[in-house]
Amino acid sequence: MEKTNAFDGILLIDKHSGCTSHDVVNDVRRILKMRSVGHAGTLDPLATGLLVILVGKATKVSQYLMSLDKVYQGEFELGAETDTHDAEGERVASFPVPDFSAEELEKAMKGFVGDQYQTPPMFSAKKINGVPLYKLARKGQEVARQPRFINVSSFNLLEWKPPRAKFRLACSKGTYVRTICHDLGKKLGCGAYMTELRRISSDKLNVSDAVTIEALRHMGASEIRRHIIPAREAVPSFAF
Repeated sequence: MEKTNAFDGILLIDKHSGCTSHDVVNDVRRILKMRSVGHAGTLDPLATGLLVILVGKATKVSQYLMSLDKVYQGEFELGAETDTHDAEGERVASFPVPDFSAEELEKAMKGFVGDQYQTPPMFSAKKINGVPLYKLARKGQEVARQPRFINVSSFNLLEWKPPRAKFRLACSKGTYVRTICHDLGKKLGCGAYMTELRRISSDKLNVSDAVTIEALRHMGASEIRRHIIPAREAVPSFAF
């Protein structure tokens, strides 16, 4: 890349499955040759889609951008539970799947719409006394977690091909979608775990405007700048 001044603003990345959000931040740091890079909202390694990357002075508004509502599309499978609540974990239970109709399944899903408290899963980056929960979970430890307030504004069934269902979910910050899938399985009495997840949007920021890390690697500085959104276009002035 040609030599440039530092970049500033919001860069939308379409994250691929199998890498962590921190991996993406490190990739952007190397490509932009900058240390001042962060993100506004973690995606699990299994998940794909919109990762909001903050570059330069835009890192100061991370808390505001993290607070925005999110929209996801994904898939869950009925008939089993995993320790992580998704396909990356170990199966810990298996159950027969009743012959649910699409209408019955969607009715159960609608029961998760609204204000509620959700207990973070043990396999998560949330810290207890400075230690990420997933590190304790890997040692076989389970500790008490404080439930937190979330809101699910919609949870819609897109496709039902037993035992798998595709869905679209809109929710507030801090919502563990895989745990909603797990809890739905508990409610149905047959277990469930998330097999796919893709973040579509964070408020008005959409994955359709995002670029992949692979594409970013082949861009020059001027082209990268065309993909960087000035922070003030996405964040009110009071957030600075």
